[in-house]
Amino acid sequence: MAGPRVPDDIEETLLGGPMHLTRREVEAAAGLSGDLAVRIWQALGFPTPPDDAVAFTDGDVAALREISDLLDGDLVDEEMVLQLVRAVGQTMGRLASWLGDVWLLRLSALLPPDEPVTADLVVTALESTEELRPAFERLLLHGWRRQLAAAGMRAAAGTASARSDPAAGLAHLAVGFADVVSFTRLSRRLDADELAAFVERFESAASEVVVEAGGRIVKTLGDEVLFVVAEPVAAAEAGLRLAERFAAEPGFPDVRVGLAYGEVVQRLGDVFGTPVNLAARLTATAHPGAVLIDGGLAEALPRGDPRFDVSGLRPRPLQGLGRVRPRLLRRPRKG
Repeated sequence: MAGPRVPDDIEETLLGGPMHLTRREVEAAAGLSGDLAVRIWQALGFPTPPDDAVAFTDGDVAALREISDLLDGDLVDEEMVLQLVRAVGQTMGRLASWLGDVWLLRLSALLPPDEPVTADLVVTALESTEELRPAFERLLLHGWRRQLAAAGMRAAAGTASARSDPAAGLAHLAVGFADVVSFTRLSRRLDADELAAFVERFESAASEVVVEAGGRIVKTLGDEVLFVVAEPVAAAEAGLRLAERFAAEPGFPDVRVGLAYGEVVQRLGDVFGTPVNLAARLTATAHPGAVLIDGGLAEALPRGDPRFDVSGLRPRPLQGLGRVRPRLLRRPRKG
């Protein structure tokens, strides 16, 4: 009688072949130095296996050969390869974890309440859904191409601004944080499934609001999202709509928002600079449901715009930034 399926079966199912090569054999077959191969493997997010461990497939050889071919050109060097591989590893790692969680939840929902999800069942389900993999891989590639095109358009638009330098990663943007108020206290009252559903609800709704305003989600941190918007008016709209959206959600805690406008550095999909720190500090000091903005964004908004009411607050010390005078952004009162 066959024993239970093991994690190795999962890897073989997804990687398209058995693991039968050691690290040394992969490096020799791909024609890459051991040091670079190790750094690539680590950049992908995996620990380096022992020299004699059988942990690689023919697919790993093919991938390293592709990288070796890239290095033969003039436009790509080792540092660029490592940066791109690190970005792939971090992005795909989160995506894989996300999909795995969703998939396991779906699988457990199809089982009788008293039947656990076992490794054998996972492998069997993976094999039965193998026909879905090509379509999903095409979706990933198309999504990457669309995002690459959008990034190129943003860079092209930035070249028209005297205050932006896309080649150096410099841009003038509004940076925003949206933070769920009292999330720690709320999380103590929720079980694991309820907490995951809450975070998904928050991230999904926040993403919809920011994207509709023409912005981009930089990253999510469970109870907080970091986003950027190029146009000041669109950024103000995004901030207000975030606060309004969650205020209208039944049973949802208030969300507070901080926005700052100025020069930022964009690197590997992330943003850095004083506006990022300022937006974070403004968010932390905002009252539940409020939107605080800095002086840079307040000055960039058209004067007399009927969509916005901006009022100055008393200066206050913000960690690492000295005394700052926030502005409260609201909708004008009717009547």
